[in-house]
Amino acid sequence: MFNEKLFRMALLREEVSLQQISKLLGINLATLYRKMRGDSDFYRDEIQQICDFLHLELKEKEEIFFDQKITETQKGK
Repeated sequence: MFNEKLFRMALLREEVSLQQISKLLGINLATLYRKMRGDSDFYRDEIQQICDFLHLELKEKEEIFFDQKITETQKGK
């Protein structure tokens, strides 16, 4: 599952706004928020574009987009 906290930290580190990410992906800002909330999924190409833009290493990419702690917590619901 998506880890919004780590994502926002990466944005701050690179001085990038959510508006810039939505423009990069060619999607509406509201759509980006839905993806961040988990209402819809990020496509593989979107993940790759974000990772390239934010200069994310593989470990950080996995922590942001495939967070096991969040996934395990949601299984308990």
